[in-house]
Amino acid sequence: MPTPGPAAQRHLPVLRERVVDLLAPALQAPGSVLVDATLGMGGHTEAVLERCPSAVVVGIDRDPEALALAGERLAGAGERFRAVHAVYDELPQVLLRLGLERVQAVLFDLGVSSLQLDEQERGFAYAHDAPLDMRMDQGGGPTAAEVLNTYAAADLVRILRDYGEERFAKAIVAAIVREREAAPFTTSERLVELLRRTVPAASQRSGGHPAKRTFQALRIEVNRELAVWERALPAAVDALSVGGRVAVLSYHSLEDRVAKTVLAEGAKDRTPAGLPVPLPQHAAYLRLLTRGAEVPDEDEQLANPRSASARLRAAERTRPTVEGTR
Repeated sequence: MPTPGPAAQRHLPVLRERVVDLLAPALQAPGSVLVDATLGMGGHTEAVLERCPSAVVVGIDRDPEALALAGERLAGAGERFRAVHAVYDELPQVLLRLGLERVQAVLFDLGVSSLQLDEQERGFAYAHDAPLDMRMDQGGGPTAAEVLNTYAAADLVRILRDYGEERFAKAIVAAIVREREAAPFTTSERLVELLRRTVPAASQRSGGHPAKRTFQALRIEVNRELAVWERALPAAVDALSVGGRVAVLSYHSLEDRVAKTVLAEGAKDRTPAGLPVPLPQHAAYLRLLTRGAEVPDEDEQLANPRSASARLRAAERTRPTVEGTR
């Protein structure tokens, strides 16, 4: 059953004040627009609406339950908040439908939400036995059980290595293939027990729960998270007006690597070497607002352990670019 209580009691937004500090300078003009591309339960959006009274927010999420909870939380904002059921790489299509050519800020808070972790029947958490679902939008698409039961062994190895950075991917997949021949996987407990038996004890002592990396990899595959993310961030940068800002909260190295690469490329002058003067069309179109990736302080990590792996990066749009030059 879902965890009871309103969204504000169920979710602590990570680096809440710092995120608002980074975005607020772009959201002072009347009618300025923030796209909260991963709305979740609306904690960051609530903070922006409080701090930036002239701004409006378009909140995007693929999870209908998250949209409903955030809608209740933000009901007092009236027309300053609009919820949209979509995946965040659909940002260009969402803006087109809303008649928005440019926006002044975009926020991404990536990964699995507190809502999804806390609701046992969703199958995201390895601490509880639950159906192996892991879909952020349960309206369609393959479940984690279908991935485990139908993918070729080589594909499973690739997923665990690439998305979970799992050193023991081959041994784990060999065990999965043996097990699924006897009976298909349906719930998380059986998979967790398999991982306890397969991941070496020394690694379990030093590397955390043996299911952590495999569950992460399955979740990313089920929701196509990295492929979506690799499309979404460039699209968000393209949607920014000059002076607009983008902020990214990521929770594992693969997400953060994409953010670092896209933002760093935008902040680089690409004038060919040897030319006597910089070429305007090759000038940087982003200015980095964070020095590397910022992390929550010890107090926040103690208050909200799920924030411990968070990495925050942000940038500001400094000039327009013509289509195809970014």
